[in-house]
Amino acid sequence: MQSDSLHQSLLTLDSHVDIPWPEAEDPFGETSRCLDIPKMRAGGLKAVCLVAYVPQGKLDDEGFDAATARALAMLETINRIGHNHAARLTSAADEIAAAVAAHLPAIIPVVENGHAIGVDLANIARFRALGARYITLTHNGHNALADSAVPRRDLGDEATRHGGLSDLGRAAIIEMNRLGVVIDVSHSSRAAMLEAVAQSKFPVVASHSCVRALCNHPRNLDDTQLDILAATGGVVQITAVPYFVRRGGSVHDTNVAHFCDHIEYVVRRIGIDHVGIGSDFDGGGELADWRDVSQCANVTQDLRGRGYTEEQIAKIWGGNFLRVLRASEVKA
Repeated sequence: MQSDSLHQSLLTLDSHVDIPWPEAEDPFGETSRCLDIPKMRAGGLKAVCLVAYVPQGKLDDEGFDAATARALAMLETINRIGHNHAARLTSAADEIAAAVAAHLPAIIPVVENGHAIGVDLANIARFRALGARYITLTHNGHNALADSAVPRRDLGDEATRHGGLSDLGRAAIIEMNRLGVVIDVSHSSRAAMLEAVAQSKFPVVASHSCVRALCNHPRNLDDTQLDILAATGGVVQITAVPYFVRRGGSVHDTNVAHFCDHIEYVVRRIGIDHVGIGSDFDGGGELADWRDVSQCANVTQDLRGRGYTEEQIAKIWGGNFLRVLRASEVKA
């Protein structure tokens, strides 16, 4: 099968794309952003996790309340996008597959930064009621749940705050497991990531991360982290942020081949079942030859050129991520 035909036949899923906030351009028309519905159709991208991103703020009542309110408002916006006649809001893996079969872009709500939970675990159920399928434990800066891979000195962060997860973070993982919300360990410190994998009953995801052996950045996963992720059934979704792909990389000198080097490293290290794609478009992801989702076929073409089979590419482009979703659905 030719690369173009193969790409169009795949259930392609990008596990991490930011939405504009405050609300801006209509996503159902042509926009200046990396992702909109016309670009999804042009690029053969069938499903996307749209992110309710909450920046790290102060760890006080005012900061917690603002973070929760923002996450809820963003999830409501994602729900409106998904309830439009030209797309479909999805949460379960089978719903995603059904939307794709109906030729509708599948919209999957997610939350980035557990700061949105504040110190009230009831917020996890509120997010889940709006369809959220994963919560990224941290962003840049430590929060009440866990340490971040990138402390925020401007917020007064020391190198660590909890030494991994806090007691609240451990309780949050229990609640997320109960509700079928996947734990996302991208942005978490190494200690927090390893503890989260050990604490969770179900496989975890790194929704937008790269490989530390290829680019020595604290946001990337080292070999031990990859090994433990695989041993517990998890998946790392490789991201297209240039400076996570190549040390000091920019959109001008970092390309799909460099990106796919990270996919290939993971496949060789821990196997084809533990890698996927989470571009972080509209949140920093963008490569010289993958500027927006209309160019997603370039990734398939590179993988095909490396000798990956149709079945293997299907796993990378969404199958592995859907497996993790199903694992939490079956056992939650």
